Amino acid sequence: QVRLVESGGGLVQAGGSLRLSCAASGCTVSTCGVGWFRQAPGKEREFIAGRVYYAESVKGRFTISRDNAKNTVYLQMNSLKPEDTAFYLCAAKGPGSSLYNYWGQGAQVTVSS
Repeated sequence: QVRLVESGGGLVQAGGSLRLSCAASGCTVSTCGVGWFRQAPGKEREFIAGRVYYAESVKGRFTISRDNAKNTVYLQMNSLKPEDTAFYLCAAKGPGSSLYNYWGQGAQVTVSS
């Protein structure tokens, strides 16, 4: 069974940086297709980063990476804006899947002005 555990959320001032971590078990991050989503109050869940994709809202500021030895995927968030305030979740497709079927518990990111 695939399990994802997130860490690294918190409060940061506008212009600052945070790094979210997504530690996986039950799959290898190099093959199980991990991506990042976020959801803000009153808005739909937004797919913000994948292996070869960044949403326009974060492009140039956020970077996805992985550490195979730790089986962990990271989301580096730079030049944060108040509009980035949201609940962030990592998700994995899982073995042999083309859809995001497994989800982390999420982490709150709050950016103050």
